[in-house]
Amino acid sequence: MYPSLYDFFKDVFGVEWRGLKIINSFGFFVALSFIAAAWALTAELKRKQRQGLFVYTEQEILVGSPASFTEMLINFLLGFLMGFKIIGGFFMPNAFDDPQAFIFSSQGNWLLGILVGSFFVWLKWREKNKQKLPKPEKRTVRIWPHDRVGDMVIYAAIFGFAGAKLFDILEAPSSFFRSLQEVREGKQDASSLIFSGLTFYGGLIVATIAIIYYARKNKIGVIHLADAIAPAMMLAYALGRIGCQVAGDGDWGIVNSAFVSSADGHAISATSEQFTIAVQNNAEYIARKFGSIENLQHHSVHSFLGLPNWVFGYTYPHNVVGDGVNLIGCKGAHCSYLPMPVFPTPLYEMIACGILFLVLWNLRKKLKVPGQMAGIYLIFNGAERFMIEKIRVNATYNIAGMKITQAEIISFLLVIAGIVLLAQSRKWFGKKEEVKLAD
Repeated sequence: MYPSLYDFFKDVFGVEWRGLKIINSFGFFVALSFIAAAWALTAELKRKQRQGLFVYTEQEILVGSPASFTEMLINFLLGFLMGFKIIGGFFMPNAFDDPQAFIFSSQGNWLLGILVGSFFVWLKWREKNKQKLPKPEKRTVRIWPHDRVGDMVIYAAIFGFAGAKLFDILEAPSSFFRSLQEVREGKQDASSLIFSGLTFYGGLIVATIAIIYYARKNKIGVIHLADAIAPAMMLAYALGRIGCQVAGDGDWGIVNSAFVSSADGHAISATSEQFTIAVQNNAEYIARKFGSIENLQHHSVHSFLGLPNWVFGYTYPHNVVGDGVNLIGCKGAHCSYLPMPVFPTPLYEMIACGILFLVLWNLRKKLKVPGQMAGIYLIFNGAERFMIEKIRVNATYNIAGMKITQAEIISFLLVIAGIVLLAQSRKWFGKKEEVKLAD
């Protein structure tokens, strides 16, 4: 596992660049997923624009004016934060040993903060001064949907994060309030309470509502936007799951009883008797994690097709959430591994969603009726998640005697919604909305 890019470069290239400790691996891949989604969405919006499916809006802007006080203040604050925390951290011993704690603390380099902030102000003043006119004038510019991708990505990030945290709290409120109490008692950092435990479907639902509002406000056809954003969403999800796998963020599967963990954190094949012994040896951890040995969910799947054991049972050594037991000889943060190998479900979702993205990308020019692409995405997304939930660790609801997870409920509804949309798209949106295949 590589909790940060520092760990990756140290292990692979043998270099110790302390500044990379501040770049969390999970966050890096989430950022990469947003960039990739923005690229795919922009390409699709431009293609649909050429088909005449989108219209532009006009906006009046003032050009030729000098930098305003607000612009310079914002640039100073951004530069100050960079100098005070990021650059300043290089001049402070052990600042990056615990990057999250450092970022959310009051520690930093005031001199560098002021210097870098002042430099950012000068850059903004210089940029605006080059464009300054003797007399500022108002101009009308055309703004197409693809020009608004940056705004949509920001909306998706902000409301997606809020929704992901909200649904996580709703899924397991007792766990959230227990963590909250530990923060009050000083047993846990407040930052870990905020950034741990994020539910994808919560983010998807809340971000979707925000994007629909934004689209209507800016006269962007919602159904065409939904078709354009579908491949981008699948690509973003696949890349995001790489972050889950690389960092070991706790988003993994149930125990695979075909394996046991070695003392150095590797999964090794085991008989049922050896697995039973391993369960007994780790009874304390299992009781703490699952409540009792009886609550330990597991399936037995041995490796096949010559694939390595870790594809079927992984111990997530050095995982970022510190779950498991201590690795022998490891000191400092991120020294835990799971004493019972689990199914690496982020790896499975990364592969599955990567393939589904390629399918959607290949279909995008072949579907003529608006809504069909969005419908297929909902079916793919829901079906993939519903199946993976069978081997994932999640809090369950007891509904009519059935234990079912929040994600299973939502994914089932998404499949139904996708089928309805796919079946009714021609009727709802009419043949006049059909488009010719793009060259």
